[in-house]
Amino acid sequence: MSNDQQIEGLSLEGKTAVVTGAAGGIGSVIAQDLARLGAQVVVCDIRVTSAYEVASNLPNASAVEIDLGDPGSVASAIGVIKENVGSVDVLVNNAGWDQVGPFLESDPAVWEKLVAINLKGPIQLTHGLLPDMVEAGWGRLIFISSDAARVGSSGEAVYSACKGGIMAFAKTLARETARSGITSNTVCPGPSDTPLLREISEGNPKLVESLKRAIPIGRLGEPKDISGLVSYLCSPRAAYITGQTISVSGGLTMA
Repeated sequence: MSNDQQIEGLSLEGKTAVVTGAAGGIGSVIAQDLARLGAQVVVCDIRVTSAYEVASNLPNASAVEIDLGDPGSVASAIGVIKENVGSVDVLVNNAGWDQVGPFLESDPAVWEKLVAINLKGPIQLTHGLLPDMVEAGWGRLIFISSDAARVGSSGEAVYSACKGGIMAFAKTLARETARSGITSNTVCPGPSDTPLLREISEGNPKLVESLKRAIPIGRLGEPKDISGLVSYLCSPRAAYITGQTISVSGGLTMA
């Protein structure tokens, strides 16, 4: 057993893990950590060149192009994953997209894109890969939501609604699949130092500093903060944890 797996029950040797949005940010760190625990990782992202780059630095990993906003792309990715690696044991629905602005000034076309990427896409992907876990009698479903879904977030009305839907979806799957050896949990990052936040804050340089002041721990979250929890929830050690929504927010959201 390697140093990364010293704590009994954390090893994912022999397991296959699919991670979406894994070409950068939080997703790439999740992919790296699951690989360190022994999982064969499938790096999924719309940015396929970057996905291949991430996969090339992981042992026995592969990359698959997926556009969660396109049902045809999701269906194709499911087929490629099954052809390349067979059954899947772990699914981390991490990919997401947002466009910040007042709800009354928002465009219905943007609503559709938000719903497609943040809600419908993960539902479709889960529907395609979950049967393998049921058949195997073991599986881990992880959904990366957002504290915006728990407490609301100005300028993110539809995004928050989608992420709230993901939380409810994960809890329902936890009930439906518990007797099949499958756990389903949601991780809600608070404000985190990611490309998405940097993009959002470009026009508001004071945003990051104001967020830091509001967070009890006094800093933005880092990808490794989220990945550490995800890795644990994916492991055999977390077999008795299901249907939970856990914030990783430096104390900003407490429940």
